[in-house]
Amino acid sequence: MTPEVVLVRGGQADAVRSRIRSDFPDVRVLDDETAHPETTIVAGRVRDEELPGLPALDWVHSWAAGVESEVGPALRRSGVAVTSSAGNGAVPLAEHAMLLALQLDRGGRRWADAAREARWDRFTHGELAGKTMGIYGFGNIGAALAPRASAFDMTVIGLRRDVGSTPAAVERLYRPEEVLDFAGRCDVLVVTAPLTVETRGAIDLRVLSALRPGATVIVVSRGGIVVDADLLTALDSGAVAGAGLDAHTVEPLPADSPFWSRDDVVVTPHNGATTTATADRGTAIFLDNLRRRVTREPLVNRVDPSSLA
Repeated sequence: MTPEVVLVRGGQADAVRSRIRSDFPDVRVLDDETAHPETTIVAGRVRDEELPGLPALDWVHSWAAGVESEVGPALRRSGVAVTSSAGNGAVPLAEHAMLLALQLDRGGRRWADAAREARWDRFTHGELAGKTMGIYGFGNIGAALAPRASAFDMTVIGLRRDVGSTPAAVERLYRPEEVLDFAGRCDVLVVTAPLTVETRGAIDLRVLSALRPGATVIVVSRGGIVVDADLLTALDSGAVAGAGLDAHTVEPLPADSPFWSRDDVVVTPHNGATTTATADRGTAIFLDNLRRRVTREPLVNRVDPSSLA
């Protein structure tokens, strides 16, 4: 059997190389991030123009949970296996969704503005208890978010393609074709879906208009699922009371984006999962897959390139 040759790229490259050398002594690890013709595995990004110089490559692992921006057209067509780090940021993104939900419901931006001016500003605000949170694209993030929302005495519903059994802390799962019924129950809509050909633009004005009066919209997975122009229209009309956006259609969010200056929008810079633990979980996912590769077991977190937006 041809020995595996692994090229590691990214912020934790040195630590990952050390783990591979320690745990997989029969695997050769390249010393730097330079592509080598004998490379069979890359942990990190591979640019399309590098592929001709990587004739032995047959597996790429992305440190990202969503890989649509990591996998170029040539790599998608190449037949090379692609895996992701899906699930690595589920916990901090669930926490971030709750942070945004609380900020929007309680008027946190108004308090922050008053604090900067040393102004005592007391006002009537909302509470999450008794409201319904709808999780669009119920997967790893949804599984982490549901019990957290339930702990705030919220009712939790979800929507995903494969309904299957209903998870704990979730009242009901809806199918994509039931999206309007799903939206009609949401006081807080949280988008946790990956960006795919099916989800791009799926949350449009029709869906936003179906939300409960006073509803808020939170996006923590990927931009492009909610139609920006439609969200602005819904905010202007009052159909949506506020939005918390960590993921954006264009990143970095342009300085002239109207989302920056709105009092009813909280913007964070796609930073909700940037924790040390997220990186550690991504490393663990890759090392488990490397073990599977060595023992000839199926890889987990396989990505279907044809589904990528």
